Amino acid sequence: MIQLRGTRFLRSLLLSLLCVLLVGGIGKAQEKSVLTVAVEPVFAPFEFRAPSGEIQGFDVDLIRAVGQAAGFGVEFRNITFDGIIPSLQAGTVDAAVAAMTITEARSQAVSFSRPYFRAGLAIAVRSGTQGIKTLDDLKGKSIAVHIGTTGATTAKGIPGAKIRTFDAAVLALQELRNGNVDAVIEDSPVTLYAIKTGSLKGIEVVGNLLTEEFYGIPLPLNSANLPRVNQGLTTILQNGTYAQIYQKWFAAQPPQLPDSAFANAQKTQTTPAGSLSVILNALPTLLKGTLITLQLAVVSVFLGLIGGSLIGVARLSAIKPVQWAARAYIDFFRGTPLLVQIFMIYFGLPPLFQAIGLSFTFDRFIAAIVALSCNSAAYVAEIVRGGIQSIETGQFEAAQSLGLNPVQTLRYVILPQAFRRMLPPLGNQFITLLKDTSLVAVIGFEELFRQGQLIQAENYRPFELYATVSLIYLALTLLSSQGFGFLERKMNPARRDKAKKV
Repeated sequence: MIQLRGTRFLRSLLLSLLCVLLVGGIGKAQEKSVLTVAVEPVFAPFEFRAPSGEIQGFDVDLIRAVGQAAGFGVEFRNITFDGIIPSLQAGTVDAAVAAMTITEARSQAVSFSRPYFRAGLAIAVRSGTQGIKTLDDLKGKSIAVHIGTTGATTAKGIPGAKIRTFDAAVLALQELRNGNVDAVIEDSPVTLYAIKTGSLKGIEVVGNLLTEEFYGIPLPLNSANLPRVNQGLTTILQNGTYAQIYQKWFAAQPPQLPDSAFANAQKTQTTPAGSLSVILNALPTLLKGTLITLQLAVVSVFLGLIGGSLIGVARLSAIKPVQWAARAYIDFFRGTPLLVQIFMIYFGLPPLFQAIGLSFTFDRFIAAIVALSCNSAAYVAEIVRGGIQSIETGQFEAAQSLGLNPVQTLRYVILPQAFRRMLPPLGNQFITLLKDTSLVAVIGFEELFRQGQLIQAENYRPFELYATVSLIYLALTLLSSQGFGFLERKMNPARRDKAKKV
């Protein structure tokens, strides 16, 4: 009995110690010595990569100075701009530096530090463009914007504007340089820095600043680190460190900053919509994107099937140069990421042609079809080659004995048999291509995934939206699987023979 009581006592003691450790661990988690800070290093001069690969910029220097003043270290994590607020909501990062404008809508989803930068939106056009100075001049024009930014929100309010969204400001500006849009609405410092460095020639900023905005450091709602960040910001603003950083990157004296971005306006509190309401409101737009996704997949797989069949036959050619060319094509498109191919075709080809004096622009739909079809053709070619080689040699010999030439043999004897064997891998390729259409979102094409991104950038409800997008993709792939399964059953000779006997 005494031994049993001693065992119980030891267990209770161990459990108590464990609880103390857990409570202590939670307390320490609230007061971290190193904060994980989200950053998207494609927004010069605020955050970008040096030639050495190190992250640098005004925001980077600022948060390090804030950390030094407030007594915490900084560890950077690369996250896209539209993914920063969801990451803060999920608690995967402690803060972010992304030249993020403080808005009332964003303040409902995250907590902002005091303002650390005064900026404004500006209109950028190609040099020599006439008739565009103000927002009114952009009515009915095509405009490129950075997804999830105040520039994107402003562009939505322009009547008749055709808006193209991109994952980075530099891509929106490149779209303007390639002549695919009339203007870009972006933060003035970013556009001016890109023009100053010479990385984007033939672009200029016109008119006055459209807005006055203040950047803040976003943190999770009611974060315990917010007072420390504000304390650090106040310290560097008062001791001259902020002025030194500002002078380093902008060669000017910093303007006066208010204590709050809402000094002259009262913040309004809104009740978050329910999950079902979010999904139902988004569904019509998502279904519209689904139709575009299906168009991309069907057209691309059709063209890929034609091109892949020709390349697959060329791969089996007895003419060595033809065989080598087909092999080179297959190796290139199978050996490089589809995302890189999309960038190369859409963003890379126009400057290449323009460099040799040819005026060339790419329609987004055509560029997406070209990239998806070329990639699909490489995989289909190997499926076709494998299907042809799976047919027994005796079939070729029998066709020759009947006096059929090679083309007739392939058309009437080999391909009909091979096609039935190729159906399962062709079905897999179609399903893969259906999902890969989401990658064309990087060129601003508003298919299913991009529509979900655009809605999430407005209401900051990533789980409900991306879960709905996933279910729609799942429904499409299941229907595709059923369709190809039906074709396989219909083309099964054993099933046809059984049906005849019945």
